[in-house]
Amino acid sequence: MSLTLYFLRHGQTELSREDNFCGSGLDPELTAEGLQMAQAFAAAYRAKPWRAIYSSSLRRAIDTARPLCDALGMKLEVRDELREIGYGKWEGLTKETVAREYHEDYVNWLADPAWHAPTGGELAAAAAQRGLRVIAEIREQFSDEVGGNVLIVTHKATIRIFLCSLLGIDVGRFRYRLACPVGSVSEVEFTSEGPLLHSLADRSHLNEKLRSLPGT
Repeated sequence: MSLTLYFLRHGQTELSREDNFCGSGLDPELTAEGLQMAQAFAAAYRAKPWRAIYSSSLRRAIDTARPLCDALGMKLEVRDELREIGYGKWEGLTKETVAREYHEDYVNWLADPAWHAPTGGELAAAAAQRGLRVIAEIREQFSDEVGGNVLIVTHKATIRIFLCSLLGIDVGRFRYRLACPVGSVSEVEFTSEGPLLHSLADRSHLNEKLRSLPGT
């Protein structure tokens, strides 16, 4: 039996609604709609046989994972390595403000975030390395002989960076190759030929109102 990882992005926060930078340096709560997204995921996916549920150490991810854990009576495995990328001095700012106040760093970051960090922030390549350590741990624990489904609740940039790393896509292109709106889930199966993407940024578990909310 093969191992399948489900990467769930947390529900809406005020900063995701406004499309401001929000990385590991900020820890906002979910909005009421964000909590509804978490509950909708739990309702849609509770019947799936889960082997484990992992989460970033940031509150918005933990609160998104909690409804499914509570419904199934499962322990939540919290890992700091699954936190969002660090945006340094850009945390909480709009793209327009960053482009104006940190113009050179912003231009370099847009060109290649793998090797150009936000001002005082984290390289995408570094975020990939820390996250892949947890994925390697999960793969070792749930080998092909055991397999099953494992949920990882984390963040927008983090998920896209992890997926690029697993699928052989240049990590420096993570912002331009993969979508990851709030409350979406992507599914990767580890086959004998390597990671296979089954779905990307699926939000069919959310109702039309939640899917049409502004922001990212």
